[in-house]
Parts: sequence; structure tokens; C-alpha cells
Amino acid sequence: MAEVTLKDVTKIYDGDVLAVEQAGFQIPDESFTVLVGPSGCGKSTILRMIAGLEEITEGDIYIDDERINDIPPKDRDIAMVFQNYALYPHMTVYKNMAFGLKLRKYPKAEIEQRVKEAAEILSISHLLNRKPKHLSGGERQRVAVGRAIVRHPKVFLFDEPLSNLDAKLRVQMRMEISRLHNRLDATIVYVTHDQVEAMTMGDQIVVLNEGKIQQIADPGTLYHKPANQFVGGFIGTPPMNFIETNIVNNGGNPMLGFETFKVELNDQLQSALAKLSGDSVTLGIRPEDIHAGENGVSHSKSQLASYGENRVETHVELVEPLGNHALLYLRTGKNSFVAQSDLVNMPQHNAQITVNFNMDKAHLFHPETGERL
Repeated sequence: MAEVTLKDVTKIYDGDVLAVEQAGFQIPDESFTVLVGPSGCGKSTILRMIAGLEEITEGDIYIDDERINDIPPKDRDIAMVFQNYALYPHMTVYKNMAFGLKLRKYPKAEIEQRVKEAAEILSISHLLNRKPKHLSGGERQRVAVGRAIVRHPKVFLFDEPLSNLDAKLRVQMRMEISRLHNRLDATIVYVTHDQVEAMTMGDQIVVLNEGKIQQIADPGTLYHKPANQFVGGFIGTPPMNFIETNIVNNGGNPMLGFETFKVELNDQLQSALAKLSGDSVTLGIRPEDIHAGENGVSHSKSQLASYGENRVETHVELVEPLGNHALLYLRTGKNSFVAQSDLVNMPQHNAQITVNFNMDKAHLFHPETGERL
């Protein structure tokens, strides 16, 4: 397989539409790298520039040590799987998978061997004589992947390949593509707008927004140490809560205040505040780190002690049971946020409950730039 390197790659459409701005990162050999972000963030444009389907306005792309800016797509030794499968409707599955090899004039025996090996890997050997119109969506997707596998390319590119499938089939295909990566030791670049796909499949995730890279990290780092508010709000379901707070003095120790409530800061968060010159800061905390207390789920004394005095009186606006837990949509005057509860002690709609903020899991963000302090 191969290593892919982007150096300050920029793409501008029609002279003034900036799609990608100075993207620079490395895709390690045999890695599963996911480009994720909302629609229009530039992820598919980056993929198409790697494939050679879009010209690079500025910067360079390398596969291993070879600069590929001016190399035609057919000579880059890359295989791409598209969102719409792009199968030839008049050809059988076998002929669809063999077509690229025939164009490259591979021997007939080698074509047959490669097609049969790929079909076996993807469990579609029994479909080789069918045409695409007789296949389900998941089967068509496997054929599209198989057509890429037979090429034995240096790099696989996947452009939102699961977006046309139903939820259950997406989960199944996620597992199959991950198994395929492990079996082939392939270098894969995978584009999706679904952060669940990104978190479950990628060992390296590139988060993009408005053409700019927001953070590059493994799934655990993205979730627990987001670089900014965008990453914290995009990664995780439901997303991280953000509360605008003021810095208040409590006997020489800084605390965060909002409305009539004050929450304590541990040593790490107090050190983070030293980077801030103003008197306001954005508190970020995930739903699972806001725990229902009085009138909700009871906690042990040791748990309550660990939360300190970080208790907030809230009104339950909505309860969403989700099988093994429930989401609580809470409001305190002008602030609203989401907490998590178990089902045994789940509060009722319109209840008044106390929640405890676990500040050991909280983050502080710059109120203007959104960067994590």
C-alpha cells in the first residue's frame, strides 16, 4: 500500500469560491483515515483532488515520495468507490468487477482469479452472473467495493459509500468495510458526513468545516479533548453542551457563574483560565457528565462529594427514553442543556430536579475564537 501526503492544498472554484484552504496532513500507510464534516466542508473535494478528478489550485499531493499533481487519474494506482455505486447496468456483476482489469489488458486467467477472490471476500460469489437491477442496495455496494479490490491499488478512496443504505444495512456495511481494511492491510481514505461512521471506522479522523481542518486525531482524542467548540459540538450524539458563563471570585478562587448558579473549577481548569484575559468563558460539558441528583437519580455521598457544590436546579422540558438510558432536556431560565439519566430513576416531564456537573470532565472554550483553553 502507500502513504499519502497533502501539503498546503487549496481548491478555489470559479476564481473566488474557496472550497479547501491550505489542507496539510499525512495519511499513513495501511491507515483508515476518515474525512468528516457537514455538507460543503470540502471533504469530497479533497478526496477528488487525491483521485485526480479535481485540479489542485495550490499545494502538492504525494503518494509515497511521488508528486501526483500532474499525473492523470488512471496512472495514480487509486481505486475509488462512489456514493451512487456507478455500476454498468447492462453488465453482470462479474463483468462489472472485471471491466477495469480488461481495459488494462490483464490476462484472462488473472482477471478471473482476482474477481473470484474479491467475490469470496465480500460474500457475493453467488451473484456473479446477475445484473445490478437484480441486486439490493447492499449487494450493489459490495460489487462496487469488489470492483475496487480487484485492482490491488495503492490507495482506496470511499466517497460516502453508505449514505444510500438504510440504518441497519449501514451498520452491517461499516463492519464489513472495517474487516476488509484489516484483511487487506489497505490504505483507505473515507469521506462521510456521519460522525458515527467516522468514530467507529477511522483510526485517524480529519474534521473539516468551511474548507478548513479543525482537528486531526484518533476517535478518543476527538471526543475527550476537542480542539474547539465546533469539534465538541459535531462529534458526539447528542453533542456537547455549551453554556456562556462569567468568571467570578470566590475567596480568591475563580468560579464560573451563570444566572444564580456557581460551579467550581479544578486545578486544571483554573490553569486554563490563566490563558484568558476577559471575564467570560464558555463551559463545555457532555450530557453523560451532567448527573441527575436530588429529585432525580440518587447518588452516593462519595459521588456527590466528587461533584463538589456544582449543583444546578433545572426544569425538565422533555424526556427521551432510549432503551438503556434516557436523555433529559433541561432548562434553567435562559440556559438549556441535555443530561443523561438511567431508566430506573428517570424523572418525569415538567419535574424540577437538581443536576450535578462533573467538572473533571468539563472543558473551557474561548468565548470569541471557540478554541479550547
